[in-house]
Parts: sequence; structure tokens; C-alpha cells
Amino acid sequence: MRELSKAQGAFGVTERDLTVLQGLLSFFPGDALGGNAEMVVFPSNKAICERLNGMPCSTMRRHLARLVEAGLLARRDSPNGKRYVRKHGEERVAFGFDLSPLYCRAEEIARAAEAVREAEDRMRRLREVVSLMRRDIAALAEFGEEVQPGLGLWHQLRDKAALTARALRRKLSLEDLSACRTDLETLLDHARNVIDGPETEKMNTNDALSEHHHLNSIKDSTDFEPALNKGGPAGPGSELELELEPEAEIEEPDIRRAPRIPLHLVISGCPSLKTFYHGDIRHWHQLFDAACHVRPAMGISASAWEEAQRCMGPEQASIVLVAMLERFAEIRSPGGYLRALTSKAAAGEFSCGPMVMALIARRNAA
Repeated sequence: MRELSKAQGAFGVTERDLTVLQGLLSFFPGDALGGNAEMVVFPSNKAICERLNGMPCSTMRRHLARLVEAGLLARRDSPNGKRYVRKHGEERVAFGFDLSPLYCRAEEIARAAEAVREAEDRMRRLREVVSLMRRDIAALAEFGEEVQPGLGLWHQLRDKAALTARALRRKLSLEDLSACRTDLETLLDHARNVIDGPETEKMNTNDALSEHHHLNSIKDSTDFEPALNKGGPAGPGSELELELEPEAEIEEPDIRRAPRIPLHLVISGCPSLKTFYHGDIRHWHQLFDAACHVRPAMGISASAWEEAQRCMGPEQASIVLVAMLERFAEIRSPGGYLRALTSKAAAGEFSCGPMVMALIARRNAA
């Protein structure tokens, strides 16, 4: 019944229909359908209504008709239309409601329920991606106003971010979310091209000199990543997560804010991601999409991933995941490791910056 409740839309039944079906199942003497047991129940209309907490008989009969129409129930009528059981020696003949269609379609119901769960997962993931893209657009609008003030594109970005935030308050369909994602991707790419300029070259993530330059830039920054200011870069033998000095002040986690670490630095420190994800990663929502893509292959459960997103924010959780992928062979239990980092993040004792710095320092020393 749990699977049928999840897949009720695929069979054209409602919760009230399933309530009546549950009431009929309560008249079945066995613990489960199947085997050699007779799967016909023969309660009277009055008994069914009493079992359903006084549901009107006309309403109950209407729900029964829907169950029969959906193929989940069959009527086995007696010559006089009554429901009863008759014995002829060893032979037993029952007239009433046949529950065998429900048993015979158990596998079909399970497949339909799994399809519904997959569709819900796609919807939830797409909604998260659109939400991240909205944040990317808002951040690009602020940054673009600083580097190229007065350009009308930045007002367009802010308006689009506001409209998207308003749309996400409603329950959008998969088609609406897909169309919204396409529009946001086009606008993001256009804004990024305007900011970068036509002569900007893509960063070569395999260039060790470029990585060394980025690493030195981080060391000299005073407001880039609070957790890095006192810890410094990790040496080649350092752990993936660096410990902070006892006197270091730890920022309260703010999952609404994008990470201060540049995205290109994350990609530079985690080149293994390109082996498993071949799409472009120019924005945070694309990194999140890549992390969702590799997460099942790493053996990390959906519950651990969702908890990490709640405590760290989608962007930081994505950084942690791709950093773990870089040293996947050295992590005994990826799911347990992610949960441990999530607990630290919930207590405000974790920053993803040292993980990326440790990976870059390790590659530079190799």
C-alpha cells in the first residue's frame, strides 16, 4: 500500500480511494496476499462503512467503482448480487471483492512508485540548480556594476534574479523549471562574457605555474577566506582538512552566501572532476550539478548529501565533494567522512578553503 500510495497518480486513484482499499484489505484474514489463500473478501456495505469510520455508503460505493475501473480490484458477483461464501464439501466458493489484481500488479506498482520517486528527485535537483543560478546572477550583477558601471545588463540581471525568486515561491512544473534554467544559463553566459571580455582565455588547470600563482595570491589576501588567514597552506603531507589555530575566530556559517574561494581555484585543485564530468563549469550551479552527478558513484547516500547541503550550503557542499573525489582512494568511508565534516560545519568549525589549498599545495609539491 505504501508503494501504491506513492504511485497513485499513475493509476488514477486518490487518497480516499486507497482508504477504501485499505478498509477492504482489513477483512482479509491473512497477513499478506498471495500463496494458495483465497483472495476474495465479502463484507457487507454496512461493515465496510463501519470499518471506514462511518463513511456514507454512496461515497464508499463511488470509491469502489474507481478502484475497479483502475484495475486494482475485481468484483465477483453472486447470482443474486449478494456477497457471501458457499461450501460444497471440500470446495469453497466466495462472492465479493477479488483482491488478486492488486497482488498480480505488485511489480507494476513498485516500478511506478520508483518512477515517481525519480521524477521527484529530478524536480528537487532542478529546483536547487535554478536557485543557485539565481544567486549567481545576483552576484554577477553586483560585481558587474563595480567593474563596468552604468551598463543596462546589470539592471536586467537584478530584475531576472528578483523574478526568479518570486517564481520559486510557487510550485513549478518540470517544464517550467527547465525553461527557467535555459533562460538563466543564456543570461549567465552572456554576463560572464561581458565581464571577462572577448580576449579572456580559459584557465589551464594543468598548468602548475598558474596554480602556484593562485596559491600565492590566496596567501596574501586578508579577506578571502577567514579560515586560511592563520592556518596557511598545507604541506604535501597534510591532511585534507587543516586544523585552525586555537585563537582563530571562526565565522558563523551562512549558507545563503556563496563561498569566497574562487570557482576557478576549486577546478584547478580538483582536476579529477573532469574525468567524471565533461560539461563546462563556469558557475557555481554547474559545480553543484557536477557534484550531484558524481555523488552516487562515490557511495555517498542521498541523506548525507542533503544534510551537507543544509549545514554547509550547496556551493560549499559541492566543493567538499569534489575535493573528496580528488583523494577518494585515501578515504575509507566517504559517507562517514562527509557526515563528520557536516557536523563540524553545523558547529561553525569548518571551512572548505583549507581543503582546496591542501590539494593545490600537494600538486605543486609533486
